[in-house]
Amino acid sequence: MTSNPRPPATAAAAAPRADDPTEVRDQVRRLRAEGGTYRSIAAAAGLAPATLHDLASGRRRPTSATVRALGKVSSSTLARARLDAGGTRLRLRALHVMGHGSARISRALGVREMTIRSLVRGDAPTVSAALRDAVADLYDAWWDKRAPERDRRERAAATAARRRAIAGNWCAGAGLDDDQLDVPGYKPKSKWKPATGTGTAPDIHPPGRLRKSKRQDPRQPRHPNRAAGRQLWHSPRPVPRP
Repeated sequence: MTSNPRPPATAAAAAPRADDPTEVRDQVRRLRAEGGTYRSIAAAAGLAPATLHDLASGRRRPTSATVRALGKVSSSTLARARLDAGGTRLRLRALHVMGHGSARISRALGVREMTIRSLVRGDAPTVSAALRDAVADLYDAWWDKRAPERDRRERAAATAARRRAIAGNWCAGAGLDDDQLDVPGYKPKSKWKPATGTGTAPDIHPPGRLRKSKRQDPRQPRHPNRAAGRQLWHSPRPVPRP
């Protein structure tokens, strides 16, 4: 009497089933336990961070599409992933609207200015997870804060950054959709508008080498006034055009 041979294990067999939310939640938890963040896992799967959080918390049932997307993500792919640079580019451009130029941003991040310039121009299609998270952290701190203008040099740098934002018709942070920022292909509906923000941005000095940061829950608002941020898009002092 012979028994049927056991079918070989495959990557597809290990993928969570669309009708089993528990398996999807467990997979997300495993990836997070192995060092992934909601942002990095969502970016590798091509999902919005809020969508991933809803799947992990049980607020949303998985679909066959989300299951297929998550089934392609593993700890090894997260470790070597080069992520879509679209969200990083939009964050950097929004900081320019507030007067934060590439030089000031690069100093705060501890990276080369040419790296930031390449991302701002749109020349770099992908970005490392560490740099993407570092830019997102800096954006969280500065998105509604003006660049300091304490002396002639800082005033000139801030004016140059704002002029570039005007020329490029770049959107300020108040016009960006946080849930869609890291989804490849996302384009904001809003264009450039003057922004004065809520105050002056603090100086940030990196501890040294760029390190992967711990990202906060993407469903939690970065600032309680983000929804009301649109009212800050009116400047009593016109920004000089190039």
